[in-house]
Amino acid sequence: MPHPAVVRLRELLPPPGSSGDAVDWEQIERATGLAFPADHREFVELYGGGEIDEYLSVSTPPVPGSPYGDLLDRGGPALSDRDREELCALLPGGAVPPLLPFADSASSDVAFWLRDGAPDDWRTAVFRRQTPHGTSRWTVFDGGVAALCVAALTGEVHLFSERLSASGGHEFVSRLGM
Repeated sequence: MPHPAVVRLRELLPPPGSSGDAVDWEQIERATGLAFPADHREFVELYGGGEIDEYLSVSTPPVPGSPYGDLLDRGGPALSDRDREELCALLPGGAVPPLLPFADSASSDVAFWLRDGAPDDWRTAVFRRQTPHGTSRWTVFDGGVAALCVAALTGEVHLFSERLSASGGHEFVSRLGM
C-alpha cells in the first residue's frame, strides 16, 4: 500500500516521464547498517533524484550517474556550536540525534533527518541559511521526505528561505532530464 504522503505528493507534483531510480535497499542496509524510511524509498522509486521547481534537490542513495550524489556520502554542512545549541533547544530531551542530510535548496538550506528511533519515525529538521535577525534558523517538522515536500508545495509550513508557489503547476525534473 502506498505511503499516504507519497499519494498526496503525486497529486501535487506529477512524477517525471521516466521512472525513478532502482535501488537495492536491502544491499544498502547490509552494507551500511542504515535502513531508510518507507516514504523516502517510495519517493526515490517514483521520482528518482532531481529537483522540485528548480529549487529543492532531493538526494538518493548511491545511484550511478546521479548528480545529486549519494546521500550516504554527504557530511552535510559544518554546523557551528551555536547552530547545534539552537537545534538542541527545539528538541525534547535537549540532545541532537545523529543528522543525515537528504535535501537542499537553491538558497543553500539543508533538510536533515533526525535519526532517532525507527526510520519511519524520523522527523526532519531544516536549517535555513537566510533568516531575519533573532529568528531561529531551524524548523523541526514531524514528517518525512514526502510530507515535507507536500508541506512546502502547499505552503502549509514555511520551511525554506524562499517559499515555493502554493498555486500549483509544480514540476519535478529528474536528473535524467537535466
